[in-house]
Amino acid sequence: MPAIQTTFHLHGVEIPIIFEEERYLPIVSMQLVFEDSGALSDLNPGQARMTARLLGEGSRKAGSTAFAERLESRAVSLSAHAGRETMVIELSALKENFGYGAGMLAELLADPNYSPEAFETVQTSTLGKLTQKQSDYDYLASVGLSRVLFEGTGLSEPIDGTLESVRRMDPEDLVYQIRTHVGLNNLTIVLGGDLSREEAQTYLQQALTPLKQTSVVPIGHFTATDIPRIEREFTQTEQAYIYFGAPLDVAYDGDETHLEKIAAFVLGSSGFGSRLMEEVRVKRGLAYSAYGRFALKRSVSYFTGHVQTKFESEEEAIRVIGEVVSEFVQNGITAKELEGAKAFLLGSEPLRTETLSQRLGRAFDEYYAHKPLGESARELEQIEGVSLEEINAFIREHGEIEKLSFYVVTREN
Repeated sequence: MPAIQTTFHLHGVEIPIIFEEERYLPIVSMQLVFEDSGALSDLNPGQARMTARLLGEGSRKAGSTAFAERLESRAVSLSAHAGRETMVIELSALKENFGYGAGMLAELLADPNYSPEAFETVQTSTLGKLTQKQSDYDYLASVGLSRVLFEGTGLSEPIDGTLESVRRMDPEDLVYQIRTHVGLNNLTIVLGGDLSREEAQTYLQQALTPLKQTSVVPIGHFTATDIPRIEREFTQTEQAYIYFGAPLDVAYDGDETHLEKIAAFVLGSSGFGSRLMEEVRVKRGLAYSAYGRFALKRSVSYFTGHVQTKFESEEEAIRVIGEVVSEFVQNGITAKELEGAKAFLLGSEPLRTETLSQRLGRAFDEYYAHKPLGESARELEQIEGVSLEEINAFIREHGEIEKLSFYVVTREN
């Protein structure tokens, strides 16, 4: 049966559920998605990610090791992670052990491991990862571009924080994050597998009883700068890492997403055959790869991409990227490119809905974009019916993507 949207009531709160029953395998999986609780809610950069890692340290009563051993003894997977907009807790197990897992989740939610030892473990691990990233030039270029595009906003900060922000954090910051951002009133449940709706209600009652309502504040919407800039960071790299971006006035929950998918495919997201790859690599040999995409989220919409090239080709690569985008906006795409995009987007659809997790993920995306479940099928019909005139009119209307800014990690001189 396809995914459906229903509700679950607890402590006087109506909680939305995205649910799909699938009996092929005796497995049940669940995601608790807490909206407005990701990195954009950070008081200190990296706070949401640190909080998610702390939830991986088990309950205070059991401690990290014993909690993990109890999960492993029943082959139960329980983890947490945070993105820009949301924090997610995931639970999966064989059907026969899912009730045990729900009990473990309840224990974790009721009494997270706020001990000094758990905090030190999370802090040390985070500092180690951030230290390693200081020699990851793609990471440095990506972070630098975010600072250029979204200066003065939460998007200008690295999602994992900085060495300085993580060092100044203390356990109370993570206690605050959980108490104010992990609650019933900002929760959506994504649940599916070998269980009925009635069984799902029983498991949810068991797992979520410790949760209360929170004072979470909705995140805002951010716009990339429309003032083109080029900034550079000098280090001992062996090539130039060029990251670029521009504003894009397309809403993630709007009626143009089917057109956005076609335009992005032709411009840069399709690999070989895309305009960026053809002009940067195939025709000029400036890079091994060139990539560009349209990022549509609740918090932001923008165009972004990246190229790696030799030092002596750095300026030429920047110029070519600008020319490709300008030509794309002014002249649009060809009938052949349109048909190729349609063939791929329509033909690859079965690969995007093979598994239960893929279908549930898509259903949640539709819900999150304030669209009815099953909207993706209608979007495919829209893609199939797009004319060359329609897609080129859409591209011409979005000349803002020509206002490119660049961040380059390179070697001086």
